Amino acid sequence: MSPSGADALHAERYRVVASRDARFDGQFVTAVHSTGIYCRPSCPARTPKETGVTFYRTSAAAHLAGFRACKRCLPEATPGSPEWDLREDVAGRAMRLVLDGVVERDGVPGLAGRVGYSERQLNRIMTAELGAGPKALSRAHRAQTARALLTSSDLPIADVAFAAGFASVRQFNDTVREVFAVTPSELRARRVVRPVADGALHVHLPARAPFDGQGLLDWHALHALAGAEQVETDPSGRVTSYGRVLDLPGGAAWFSASVAVPDAAGRGTGLDLRVRVTDLSDLPTLVARVRSLFDLDADPVAVDAVLGAVPELAGPVARVPGLRLPGAVDPHEVLIRTLIGQQVSVAAARTAQTRLVAALGTPVSDAVLPGGLLFPRVGTIAARGGEVLRGPAARVDTILRVATALADGSLVVDGGQSVDELRTGLLAVKGIGPWTADYVALRVRHHPDVFLHSDLAVRNGAQELGLPGGARELSLWSEQVAPWRSYLTMHCWRPIIDRAMATAGAAHMTTVPQDTAARAARKEER
Repeated sequence: MSPSGADALHAERYRVVASRDARFDGQFVTAVHSTGIYCRPSCPARTPKETGVTFYRTSAAAHLAGFRACKRCLPEATPGSPEWDLREDVAGRAMRLVLDGVVERDGVPGLAGRVGYSERQLNRIMTAELGAGPKALSRAHRAQTARALLTSSDLPIADVAFAAGFASVRQFNDTVREVFAVTPSELRARRVVRPVADGALHVHLPARAPFDGQGLLDWHALHALAGAEQVETDPSGRVTSYGRVLDLPGGAAWFSASVAVPDAAGRGTGLDLRVRVTDLSDLPTLVARVRSLFDLDADPVAVDAVLGAVPELAGPVARVPGLRLPGAVDPHEVLIRTLIGQQVSVAAARTAQTRLVAALGTPVSDAVLPGGLLFPRVGTIAARGGEVLRGPAARVDTILRVATALADGSLVVDGGQSVDELRTGLLAVKGIGPWTADYVALRVRHHPDVFLHSDLAVRNGAQELGLPGGARELSLWSEQVAPWRSYLTMHCWRPIIDRAMATAGAAHMTTVPQDTAARAARKEER
């Protein structure tokens, strides 16, 4: 960046800090020279002089420069940066994998191999772009996870160390003291005590307001598969939580997410999570995937400002502010479920997918979820899917070939890819067309600028909103809301989802009414 460009960016960020604009929390940190601490942009402390601060894109960069986290504003307690979903470069791809725990599992060599660079090249790129290399970024992520667990869970402190990904309690203690200038016990003293009635670990995941968490609860509930996913409802039929089992590196895990109720000042926006894991070290990966599944790192004010400025969308945006994208906890599962659901209704797709889970899903232990089934692994589908899958022979053949390619590694689908790389790989497979590739990119890559203009439900919803109904005309019209066209897709789908919830309610879903869930929890507690 040129000197004039750097000066302009510094001045812009200082204006954000001076206004204490909470929308930018998590997008950069402010390091104050006189105190040696770094803060979130909305820190309530007295604004320092413009010449007395340095802005860092990541907290890891501030750590490396010798700054400690502010005890007052807790910059590590913010949502993540939406920048990682937007960026298609090497640094953005690597950062998404760091957040998923690749460095903890495979080390920096594994991360470098995933993005196609040498360790030395990757370290140079990430340091230049983000102010810190992969090891430092991973360490900062572990510190953030540790802080969240210390302040919002009942895990013993020693368990927090390993759950956050530290190799030893000593390493954990040293890192917490260095980053936060307090001991783990002192951080634990700030814990928000949550009532526990089911033996699960409780964690709060922050999000930027406004947050349409209910919309995503409804979305996931409409697609829920018996055995693998669970939905809780209140007496009126409103979905109150969505849960599922998932396969993590250390074994099976389960979570259930409900929308947190913020206080009068808007603090506490996000999700309340109940978690059970086989291996505590999988917890950071689970949290990262749930954040992606519910789009918790989005910048809703920026999205709504662009969409709401278009006259046809002003009403829908005002009715549903902070709408979010459905992400993915398992890229392979999303692709297989998408192929099964091609050119059939949601109900028909759900029936076929549930049959696959019942026949080939792996049971999880009762300690994770009694009666829970993991979605079948692609190797199992490749070997035995032909015994279960029904429908046109060409579609079944495509599913089996894709499962085989995913299992042997000849087809790669993960969140660390660029959108172009992901689409190119998918479109090279016979039987996969542009709609499937784009839908998988929206879900797996979680990119904010994918518009499914050829989707029939999107076109029908667009017409209800007063937008063009033809695929080509709608695609051209959508260009005015770039780079947020994925959110336009969701606004077009929203009337369809709302109608489905209103007419069908939760009757078809894998539902656990709240009173039943409470009885089960009490039974387990006894």
